[in-house]
Amino acid sequence: MAETREATTKEMTKSSLLGELEVEVDIKSPAVKFYQVYAGRPHHVAKATSSKVQACDLLEGEWGTVGSIVNWNYVYGGKAKVAKERIELVEPEKNLIKFKIIEGDVLAVYKSFSITIQATPKEDGVGSVVKWHLEYERDDENVPHPKNFLPFLAEMTKEIDESLSSEE
Repeated sequence: MAETREATTKEMTKSSLLGELEVEVDIKSPAVKFYQVYAGRPHHVAKATSSKVQACDLLEGEWGTVGSIVNWNYVYGGKAKVAKERIELVEPEKNLIKFKIIEGDVLAVYKSFSITIQATPKEDGVGSVVKWHLEYERDDENVPHPKNFLPFLAEMTKEIDESLSSEE
């Protein structure tokens, strides 16, 4: 069973409106397999986490390439949501991909929002650690830090891991 490590919060010092959050999740799957889900076949996310992600469509470019635009339909807090993201960074040798949200429900609350996903093999060679790193700018001081996203992302990670494990 995958375990969620403690979520850590880091505040950036430039402005109280800028922030970073991250969560790490232990998984059984190899790092490269998890990375390839987001880089090459994100439609698998919808298949593996159907209660959370309903669809993932490529709008421009090619899967896993910088500049490509991906549209996500998901359910968060019991409500249907949409996020259009541009792939900003792809580092296959590090099993890392970064998305910047360019349209959607998140931007109704945050001025900017980026998500970096990195899967790292464990030192003992069994399983991996998936780190989700969120960078965001809040519209104002009344907008909460998006800490509630972390359990959602951790649960998605566990469901994808279970799906990848069942493929073997």
